[in-house]
Amino acid sequence: MDGNASNDESFNIDWDTDDEREIENLVPCSSSSFSVPNGNVNAGSGEGCSSAVSAKVRLIYDMKFPEDLVLKAIEQHGEEDQFESILETVLSLQALQNSPEQQQCINSGQCSSAYNDDLLNVLSDSDSWCESEMNNTTNTSMVDDKRLLALTKMDFSVAEASIAIDRCGPEASIDELTDFIIAAQMARADEAFFKEPPDENKSKHSERKRKLNELEVLKKEKKGAQANETIRFPKPMVGFGVPTEEGTLVLQRSLPMAATGPPYFYYENVAQAPKGVWDTISSFLYDIQPEFVDSKFFSAAARKRGYIHNLPIDKRFLLKPLPPKTIHEALPLTRRWWPSWDTRTKLNCLQTCTASAKLTERIRKALEGYENDPPQNVQKFVIDECKKWNLVWVGKNKVAPLECDEVEMLLGFPKNHTRGGGISRTDRYKSLGNSFQVDTVAYHLSVLKDRFPGGINLLSLFSGIGGAEVALHRLGIPLKNVVSVEISEANQNIVRSWWEQTNQKGNLIHIADVQKLNGDKLEEFVASFGGFDLVVGGSPCNNLAGSNRHHRDGLEGEQSSLFYEYVRILDLVKGMIS
Repeated sequence: MDGNASNDESFNIDWDTDDEREIENLVPCSSSSFSVPNGNVNAGSGEGCSSAVSAKVRLIYDMKFPEDLVLKAIEQHGEEDQFESILETVLSLQALQNSPEQQQCINSGQCSSAYNDDLLNVLSDSDSWCESEMNNTTNTSMVDDKRLLALTKMDFSVAEASIAIDRCGPEASIDELTDFIIAAQMARADEAFFKEPPDENKSKHSERKRKLNELEVLKKEKKGAQANETIRFPKPMVGFGVPTEEGTLVLQRSLPMAATGPPYFYYENVAQAPKGVWDTISSFLYDIQPEFVDSKFFSAAARKRGYIHNLPIDKRFLLKPLPPKTIHEALPLTRRWWPSWDTRTKLNCLQTCTASAKLTERIRKALEGYENDPPQNVQKFVIDECKKWNLVWVGKNKVAPLECDEVEMLLGFPKNHTRGGGISRTDRYKSLGNSFQVDTVAYHLSVLKDRFPGGINLLSLFSGIGGAEVALHRLGIPLKNVVSVEISEANQNIVRSWWEQTNQKGNLIHIADVQKLNGDKLEEFVASFGGFDLVVGGSPCNNLAGSNRHHRDGLEGEQSSLFYEYVRILDLVKGMIS
């Protein structure tokens, strides 16, 4: 459960798309054919033409405007290099011709904004225009409408015209727009010409691959949606109850037949996993329903966990002495500096990492400018950060993260349990954040004391820093033989050191890789000391939901999929003993 935030990533974005680069490398078409209605002009090539009518003006003829309107516009402006003016005049004359009311307005010299509205109506009534196309056009300025109409009258599609106007910009002339469209058409034609004939088998393969990709996308979307959903927990979250909460105790439950009989087993993981995870875990562990418990009912820090086990639930008892239940009881020196507007009485779940010095300094600076209570927005900022990182007050306007020995105490471990032996402070936080809350686990395991007065043989999978071992020891249950499976060498050293300091009389056997604990090895242990009385473990929660999640891949993730190793080993042990 790695709580470290990932670094921001930067991306280099190439704003030139493939089709834009393709268009930029094309040479405009050098061959066109124009036909003027009166037959005076007929050019079959792009070379210079000696006709009295310029090539640009011939484009206007080709737009199929009424010939009389075109001639009238030419008379007003002349033919040479007046393309835009002639086209605008032709459009205006056509609008006037189709709108008697506007004609009267113009003749009387009352040219107003109504002219623009009528011209838009003319454009919308054009044969080559439809309402849906009009609605899809994003540029509604009068200039673009004129250019769009001109291009559609040249038998270009509305889509081609719109893209050309959008790509070439508001200052582009009609001939630039036509060059752009023709170049794009040529590019598409060349692509079609050089394309190989379609391979039927290849097409079927591509279609199947496309459908598989779509299915994979849907599965990922579904998984992502499920990852954001968590199951609803009972309130209060006390499982089958705790003595300190009146009316919560449940004394009996029925277990599936396959779950009864030796050995006892006990499995733990984060409660707030993605939707469906606990259903899967339950289905692999004999359909036993999980017992969800928040350790805030046993200590001063919250720790929401789910437990699946076949242990009896009657005659449970709490560890003595009882641990402190509030922050001020656990950390009495903080009471002096604790502000009244910080109403916390419990700490949040203890994580695998701690707050930075920069954050605590930023909080100090945010508070030091106020004589009395800071404003609400500052209070909210401070409280949010304190809850997120479990910061406590150690001076005036001064907060600090918990020290490792304070975390040990809150989790029920002996003082200096993780200290020394070459382990770094960072590794101590990581090991403690991934451990059991000893008081909670001891309450569940307390039913074993009367059943194993002479001692217990324990198989501890993913044993970490030995939370189960410490709980059994504090309950007064002798540890005869313990097989501790833990990949972290630092955690192995912690358990070995604790074993020696507490003068354990039994045997401690370390195995590093849970995946290498096979049937042959288990048979050796069973033959050596007669089997296991208890199989306990909590597989990694790195891929499950929670404040320390690494990737939301659920039980299919690289780390959390080790849950299935717990199931495999439990089934082997159960089969050997039965």
